[in-house]
Amino acid sequence: MRRSLIALACASLLLPLAATAQDRWPDRPITLMGGFPNGSGVDIYARKLAEPLSRALGVPVVVDNRSGAGGNIASDFVAKARPDGYTLLFGTAGTHAINATLYRNLPFDPVKDSTPVTHLGDVPNVLTVSAERRPHFTSCAAVVEAAKAAPGKLNYASTGNGASTHLAGAQFIQVAGLDMVHVPFRGQPGAQTALLAGDVDLFFNQSGPAIGYIQQGQVKGLAVTTAQRLPALPDIPTVAEACGLVGFDSSTWYGIFAPPGLPAAIQERLNSEIQRIITAPDFRQWLIQTQGITPSTLTTSAEFRALQIRDIERWAEVVRKSGAQVD
Repeated sequence: MRRSLIALACASLLLPLAATAQDRWPDRPITLMGGFPNGSGVDIYARKLAEPLSRALGVPVVVDNRSGAGGNIASDFVAKARPDGYTLLFGTAGTHAINATLYRNLPFDPVKDSTPVTHLGDVPNVLTVSAERRPHFTSCAAVVEAAKAAPGKLNYASTGNGASTHLAGAQFIQVAGLDMVHVPFRGQPGAQTALLAGDVDLFFNQSGPAIGYIQQGQVKGLAVTTAQRLPALPDIPTVAEACGLVGFDSSTWYGIFAPPGLPAAIQERLNSEIQRIITAPDFRQWLIQTQGITPSTLTTSAEFRALQIRDIERWAEVVRKSGAQVD
């Protein structure tokens, strides 16, 4: 009885301290971690978001990229961080949906070991080729024709096993009935360099990094992986249009996660502030025109969690059919 009374007394003393810490939040810098290299789509968006979020919260928001293992290094770090609102993750459908099936021994549970904060938008991929090294690939149909004429000869780069750049290609190959070789790189810069050098034939790059190279004429965009054309690339057809693959649609998403156990008040504050930023007209215009990202229509953390759970099942089928597996 005495021990129970002491425990209750201690708990009652700690409650005001916890409440005070939440009331003061934030009172020091926040780290926004990304699992992919500088120059990746994640990095570009994270840095764009960090500046207005810093102003809104009144403290610095520092982007810290810890790349590797398909984003799992950063995701695992945040999953095990203190749930105090000072360590956040710029997550993706790769880190928190696809990897659940792709990795045999994932060091964290994408659902149990995370708190969803907010959805940031849907991310298309663009089928790209080097304008200089592969001038004969004038269309998506030309790629399909070449692949069918020489099974196993063509290859395509990706930013890593199980990344959207990999699975967009895997899904394309499955639907079109092709045989092509997957060449994974550690991040977007390596894959892009290989494409420009002619070391690989194709790259289903994310729209954000791809748009600049297309506009500069360094690469040719042959098709977008969404059901509709992108406003930023209106002259590039969809895969369904360009290759006759009716119903083809392959896109992923970005979102903010926190460690499990994040106080609801901090979760709601972060969701509110980020939603206000990403729905502002100037920010929406930046998303659509420079990144090719479809702005989010999900406004709550609960809606974001539901999307994540649905996509774990949706991508599991693509992963299984592709045969991709990482130990």
